[in-house]
Amino acid sequence: MYIATLLCNPATPCLEPALVDSLRNAWGGGEALWLAPDIAAEFALEARPDNQWKVWEDLQALGVDLVVQPAANRRKKMLLADMDSTMIEQECIDELAEEAGVGTRVKDITARAMNGELDFDGALTERVALLKDLPEAVIGQVLDTRITLMPGGPALLATMKAKGAYAALVSGGFTAFTTRIAAELGFDENRANTLLVADGKLTGKPGLPILGREAKVEALEQITAKLSISEADVIAVGDGANDLGMLLRAGSGVALHAKPSVAAQCEIRINHGDLTALLYIQGYARADFKG
Repeated sequence: MYIATLLCNPATPCLEPALVDSLRNAWGGGEALWLAPDIAAEFALEARPDNQWKVWEDLQALGVDLVVQPAANRRKKMLLADMDSTMIEQECIDELAEEAGVGTRVKDITARAMNGELDFDGALTERVALLKDLPEAVIGQVLDTRITLMPGGPALLATMKAKGAYAALVSGGFTAFTTRIAAELGFDENRANTLLVADGKLTGKPGLPILGREAKVEALEQITAKLSISEADVIAVGDGANDLGMLLRAGSGVALHAKPSVAAQCEIRINHGDLTALLYIQGYARADFKG
């Protein structure tokens, strides 16, 4: 048994009942269950449709995301999340680079690294080098003035935590950012890279070893072992090439507003919805949300 979930951006509700009924009838699905009026609905299917991705493409043009997944074990016991462009709307290193006057150069490297065109470790080292001599105090300024939470994040964390789930923030960014974001959203732990500081200024070097793609997979392995749960009990979310390892290993790997090369390798692609999409695809209704 499978579940098809249709959803859109909660800020601009556009999911028409007629659209849901049309697809349900075409696929021979069960009765539609509305999780949130005009925003999210689901129905059961006996098999995965052969034309799933053709329909997905058509719905994308309407601002609607479609997810088809097995009905079993949809509710997850753990959230494993990337931070930059996932739990926050920015890339923290790009924002630091703007303050250092090298924003354009660093943003280009970031974009290429997240799309899988560059080695992550090398790209991080190169970008951090460009931040040499930036005052450490700028980090707090960037956090206060440039960083904003991704919509739906507080509800995602509060709702899953209320059901007993464990939440881990695992970032290729920096602990100076993950520590605050994790505390603000209620993550149980956070892992990230460190920016080395001397005499109140960034040295231009990251702490070693660098936390990249494999470190995120290791976090998945280590935390699930600690909690005595399986990787199938995890929902992971990210947008960049360094997230692919954990996205492909987790029970549900969600490519959220991801780079095209990343989304193409994932079964769950959310391009229009916000982070509450991770609740809807687990079968939570809007009335179930906390926070």
